Amino acid sequence: MRLAFSTLGLPGAPLSETVRLASDHGFQGLELRCTKGESVEVAMDAAARRQARRTLDAAGVVALSVASYIQIAAPGPDAPVLADLHEHVRLASDLGADGVRVFPGAGEGVGPEADLRAVRRLTAVADAARALGVRVLVETHDSHRSALDATRLVAAAGHPAVGVLWDVMHTWLAGETPSQAAAAVRDHLGYIQVKDVAGHEDLTPLTLGAGVLPLAECLGQVPEDCWVSWEYEAPWYPAAAPLRDLLDAGFRHLGALAEAAHG
Repeated sequence: MRLAFSTLGLPGAPLSETVRLASDHGFQGLELRCTKGESVEVAMDAAARRQARRTLDAAGVVALSVASYIQIAAPGPDAPVLADLHEHVRLASDLGADGVRVFPGAGEGVGPEADLRAVRRLTAVADAARALGVRVLVETHDSHRSALDATRLVAAAGHPAVGVLWDVMHTWLAGETPSQAAAAVRDHLGYIQVKDVAGHEDLTPLTLGAGVLPLAECLGQVPEDCWVSWEYEAPWYPAAAPLRDLLDAGFRHLGALAEAAHG
């Protein structure tokens, strides 16, 4: 398995630092949080994009995805969502990233109309994404946190440039077993996102293996060459231990789980 971590765990850190940490601790890739104030954002000019690409390439670190905050099922007109999607797809292509992470984000309007909005928007951007070598990946999250729900959107779009990002915590919170979630995403999986927490009532991020999430079972359900990305939600939990201090232990734990799962 190929191991990555999300820059969400290092809010505000420059790309040069996150790339160095990935290299120093054995991670092959980075999931790049994309929002204002981070090292990667759609406002980057062409020179900044080229420099970011050089930084990644020089270290041999793969840009796994651009992690956007686009909500593809959110109520409202399509035009602003589609414009945002196209901007993120172009950024991902410029950085050499394989994907753009999006959220469902239907809010309280979840239902058939929300699904239709999401599918319409995914379909509208899919050909452009494929032409640039990028996949739009719907994360199991918020209004569609189960693998079954997120995959329903992706399957309805029916395009190879649209896939699923399996966040194991959210499918667990939705009550799906690893085997149920894996069966739902199998034909559409982009990559798997792992983390660990103490329980349903306490989602403070922990070092991998210190919590209750069924990580071993989840990794046992995905292909041997699948990307596994550790998302450590530091911005929402300022009292959590710094990710920098956990990278060695996290890499060793993921490596052991991958070895156990696939030999």
